[in-house]
Amino acid sequence: MNKMHGTWISELKNLLQEDQVTVNPTVLEQHSKDESYHIPHLPDVVVFPKDAEEVREIMRFAYKYEIPVTPFGLGSSLEGHVIPYQGGISLDFQLMNQILEVRPDDFLVRVQPGVTRTQLNKELKKYGLFFSVDPGADATLGGMAATNASGTTSVRYGIMRDQVRDLEVVLSDGRMIHTGSMTAKSSSGLYITGLFTGSEGTLGVFTELTLKVHGIPEVTTAARAVFPSTEAAVRTAVDILSAGIQVARIELVDDRSIKQVNLYNQTDYLVKPTLFIEFHGNEAGVKHDVSFAESIAAENLCEEFLFEADSKAIAKLWEVRHNLAYAFAHKSPGKKMMVTDVCVPISELVGAIKDARLAIEKTGLDGALLGHVGDGNYHAIIMINLSDSEEVKKAKELNAHLVDYALSRGGSCTGEHGVGIGKAVYQRKEHGDALDIMLDIKKILDPKGILNPGKIFKG
Repeated sequence: MNKMHGTWISELKNLLQEDQVTVNPTVLEQHSKDESYHIPHLPDVVVFPKDAEEVREIMRFAYKYEIPVTPFGLGSSLEGHVIPYQGGISLDFQLMNQILEVRPDDFLVRVQPGVTRTQLNKELKKYGLFFSVDPGADATLGGMAATNASGTTSVRYGIMRDQVRDLEVVLSDGRMIHTGSMTAKSSSGLYITGLFTGSEGTLGVFTELTLKVHGIPEVTTAARAVFPSTEAAVRTAVDILSAGIQVARIELVDDRSIKQVNLYNQTDYLVKPTLFIEFHGNEAGVKHDVSFAESIAAENLCEEFLFEADSKAIAKLWEVRHNLAYAFAHKSPGKKMMVTDVCVPISELVGAIKDARLAIEKTGLDGALLGHVGDGNYHAIIMINLSDSEEVKKAKELNAHLVDYALSRGGSCTGEHGVGIGKAVYQRKEHGDALDIMLDIKKILDPKGILNPGKIFKG
């Protein structure tokens, strides 16, 4: 930095209202971490902008004095994205949480980055619409776009990048751009909306998003299918997709996960590998899809196939799935959760899940497998004691093994959690010389290296 720490913070306070800039130790600590196992680091200051123009002023200031800026949504990320390892400014968007416009005839919505998906869906329900991307956590839409989030519904509706029509972005020097438009398609210019979506705050700061939304389906039905083995469950998922059944969600939860579910939620599910499936459509179509899926499951030795059409029962089913990570965290005192996040082609999924289970057992660590098997994205949840160097070493070796396996099968080191600090080391292995192009883009858009430094491109 070109300016003394205390001096620039005092000057920054003069740009905004007093309550928008804080060095309160508790607030700094809250912005030093996310939900991952990565080591926290305090920012120098936390700033709460109220609109895009204030973000521009903050970025011009940071650019002038070469102060690092790390955007912060709700801190629900899993790879250290929001941890400000070089200090500087943590840019918190909780005051930029307005739904600016709903355009029901265009199936579009304009929002500020601090709006959460639950907040948006509550408003959209009035119009018979919903926002499809569901990562489980009630994350901010700005954070979801920054990490290119996906989740349980991506098999039917696509990932975050498929929903983003336009982004208002403030660049490192304070310039503001729009990356797209409200049209369903365009052949004009380079597709930079896709470039910024998933850039994790390293190329620019989002101040507004235009997103695609969908009509609420006439009928929603959920099913729970129990199998004698994880391989049988995964094979069923692949067979259902191959048959062209339009499932909205299809999730794998292994037997270790089911055991934890029962412990945390006081349920009595059979402790065996299970698929959670959801079907969207009209009454006749959903009825046919459920029957067809049940017959496919039976061919793979399904032991129990139960379905729910009641909205409360369906919500409970997915609440159980979404709370799985918390079920492990809350019932493992003294331990921290490592969640791996690799993705493979669907044809490689059965072998990948089998390999992952063997790899976990080899480490001797307590671990479970789950994931969005409909799009080849699966996770291992590993509970580790961060003060036990041997456990940490084994967990990191397991993570590396799963990444290597996925890459060797034409997959990716991360299907939805993003790179952050945790997956940065694998970028060269996955992208090869293409990483140099990414680095060139980073240098052009952020020549002083102040935007979320150390993320994605490190290593």
